[in-house]
Amino acid sequence: MKSTSSQAAVSSLLEENLKYMQTCFVDCRDLEIFRWHYGPKWDQTALSIYFTTLIKPNHHNYLKDALQNLVPHELGPATTVTVEDVAFFFEHHGAAAPAVEVLENLGQAVSGVLDGKVVIFFNDWNKALAYSAKDVEQRQTSEPITEPSVQGPHISTIENVDRNVGMLRNLLKTPQLKFEYLTAGELSRRKIAYGYLAGTVKPEILDEFRKRIAKIDRQEILEASYLEEWIEDSGYSPFPQVRYTERPDSVVSALLDGKIIAMVDGSPSIIICPGVFLEFFLANDDYYYRTVFSSLIRLLRVSAFIIALMLPSTYIALSTFHSELIPTVLLLAILNTREGIPFPAMVEALIMEFFFELLREAGIRLPRPIGSAVSIVGALVIGQAAIQSQIASPVMVIVVALTGIASFALPQYNMAIALRILRFPLMFIAATFGGLGIMVGIILVYLHLATLRPLGQPYLAAVSPLDLSRLRHTLVVLPRRVLLRRVSQQSPEGNENK
Repeated sequence: MKSTSSQAAVSSLLEENLKYMQTCFVDCRDLEIFRWHYGPKWDQTALSIYFTTLIKPNHHNYLKDALQNLVPHELGPATTVTVEDVAFFFEHHGAAAPAVEVLENLGQAVSGVLDGKVVIFFNDWNKALAYSAKDVEQRQTSEPITEPSVQGPHISTIENVDRNVGMLRNLLKTPQLKFEYLTAGELSRRKIAYGYLAGTVKPEILDEFRKRIAKIDRQEILEASYLEEWIEDSGYSPFPQVRYTERPDSVVSALLDGKIIAMVDGSPSIIICPGVFLEFFLANDDYYYRTVFSSLIRLLRVSAFIIALMLPSTYIALSTFHSELIPTVLLLAILNTREGIPFPAMVEALIMEFFFELLREAGIRLPRPIGSAVSIVGALVIGQAAIQSQIASPVMVIVVALTGIASFALPQYNMAIALRILRFPLMFIAATFGGLGIMVGIILVYLHLATLRPLGQPYLAAVSPLDLSRLRHTLVVLPRRVLLRRVSQQSPEGNENK
């Protein structure tokens, strides 16, 4: 497609418009130009231009058929209709006009064709018509892949923004649910939608979000994760500042919490922002089970976070610098398993972590039917071979395996990635300074978290500044009747996840 001036007005000469469109879409073999006639003695000419790969079959004749149906009722006998009658009818919003857009410049016509519309030029009329007939292949709704549900709804969002917005409006039937649209990218022209619940979202958060997302006007946005760089507070932080979901019920809960959601056409993921630290331990399924069980699961996730972050570095520090802190029987067992190992604990941990991460990536990239089998069998084979060849001790294999399993227990995958990154610096500092190094490393991580303010909100909300009530309600799932009574007594800004 060649670049031309998009501000040129539609010409009243049909051939000039045709020449312009042919110049724009040169070598586009799926472009169809359909010439048809109407009016007295069929002497009036019109052109329909569209991509056959974007529109529904046989929908290029929609407007032609509509005009023929309207002739005896609104435009007069078929033998007397002229281009002036057509222009007057659509410019003054006739009965069929709302489904048709009147275009005044050729840039709009080019964009309409690219958007899956049929654009129609009429001879002796300096405007064009466009109506949507888009029919692009898309998958049907299915169960969420990244967030499987045992007891909750079994439906996920898809790659179509309009369908996703429809699903959310079906679940949240209120005029307070607002959606705004923008288009990003000069080439991809990808539709972006963001939504919020008026009266629940804080105005300062919404203003900051609009200010940041307005900067992506000319950027090529191909997936929802592309938006994260503009929304987040610090692009170099390993910690995520937005959440991702493919579950409409999770999106509705976030909207009721005063969050802003964003989605991109062509991506099934929906961004929830701002994301604060404690929210990455929550899952919507917690509210579908009994209170005691859900509360224990949340505490288990917090334990998994600590294990995934600190277990390898703690083992290295204890075995290298603080062996007196290990019970004698356990210490003797560890020394017995490490007998003959040629590497210090740090090198041993690095080797095992490297191969574990390698197996994890291989399991993701391989086709699904064999990916899980390869990762499981590979872990068993390599672990056993490492022990028998005395490259690694059984205790180190257990430590690495427990660390990996703990990272899988977190609901948000991007938080697990942050732990994978931070684990290695903590291992190095533990091998150098022991327990003191771990303490300094954790303090530095905490200070970094305290400085993050996604969309102006403290990342450690409820932890710093300390809010015991909010912290308790985040870590413990309240009974439904207590939660509803508590929410009804609060302002909209303070609502918890419902």
